[in-house]
Amino acid sequence: MLVALTRERGHNEELRHLIGERADVVEIPLTATYFRPPGEVESEIHSVRHFGRFRSLVVTSARCESYVALARAALIEAPEVFSVGPMTTRMLVSEGWTVAHESAGTALDLVDAITRGPVLLLMAIGGRVELAEALDRRQLHPLTVGCYSTRDATLDEGEQERLRHADVVFIGAPSAWTAARSLVNAHAWVLVPGVTTFEAVKAEHERVLKGWGEDFDGAWERVVSSAS
Repeated sequence: MLVALTRERGHNEELRHLIGERADVVEIPLTATYFRPPGEVESEIHSVRHFGRFRSLVVTSARCESYVALARAALIEAPEVFSVGPMTTRMLVSEGWTVAHESAGTALDLVDAITRGPVLLLMAIGGRVELAEALDRRQLHPLTVGCYSTRDATLDEGEQERLRHADVVFIGAPSAWTAARSLVNAHAWVLVPGVTTFEAVKAEHERVLKGWGEDFDGAWERVVSSAS
């Protein structure tokens, strides 16, 4: 069995450890991340009128790790912190933050839990704005700060061929699926970390399971049983 890991290089080790000796593994990064210069983000945060008075912090991706510390000065002493996805929560906890609420789906799922404004949101450049719009309607004064953007990586012919032949493909985000969907075999299983990516893949590919972290063992059993 051939398994394709598609996160950026250096970010696939947790998945590689889960697979262990169960299958052959190839690493085929599908996206590359552009990170804004930290000084630029810090200047943007310092320039806003609610600086030092934000009562809630929302972090939508673990990719915001380099910018979370920059946001601390913009917050009150004991802000409520909200995250999207378990990977983001683990990152925040490792950085010393206490997460009040985690969304297992989209950022918008946090809307009812956020009651204290102003709200600072760290997110992707050009990311979805539904949460900010909902908070604005409730007069919680949201501010969105774009920290990074993801771009499709260029695959050579050998990488494309390996992806076509993979029996299992790990897809970590909708952007990765956009880059992979034309190359993933219809009979391949796609394993994803959460609801948002699951829905993006399921719209175009039948064989998709939540299979990262604690969901891996159950998903892998289903993959193996389908092959027997």
